Amino acid sequence: MGCNTSSESKTKKDEQAQSQDNTNNTSENKQKEDQASEEQAATKIQAAFRGHKTRKSMSMKTAKKTEPEPEPTRAELEAEFRADDKELCNAATKIQASFRGHQARKQTQVEKDKEQQDKEDIEKIDLTDPELNKAATKIQASFRGHKVRKDVPN
Repeated sequence: MGCNTSSESKTKKDEQAQSQDNTNNTSENKQKEDQASEEQAATKIQAAFRGHKTRKSMSMKTAKKTEPEPEPTRAELEAEFRADDKELCNAATKIQASFRGHQARKQTQVEKDKEQQDKEDIEKIDLTDPELNKAATKIQASFRGHKVRKDVPN
């Protein structure tokens, strides 16, 4: 092995190149890991600060709510809202109309739901039930007696 043949020298060169690549890859991986951990740390710090900031603003809002605003006097309200202000009257009318429409739609939906429930209840009645026939006969007899007593003059 005293003389290096070309194939042996190529093999040694390849091994040296591979070991150098491995060293480079290891250092690159370490840099990427360091960068990733730095990003995670930065994200954690930002999240903590944002949480702190939000909690602080929420506590300030509740502190402001504890102090009730004084009710405006009648004179202040009358000075602010004049009856001859057409724009204000139109706005109030629009708000009232919208709310009344909302109420009417809500009431209509309640009535539809009740009607649907009544239909479902009627469909569930077992018409072959003997107790049901007895009850119907009793109601008919009572009504017929009432009708006869009403028609007969005293």
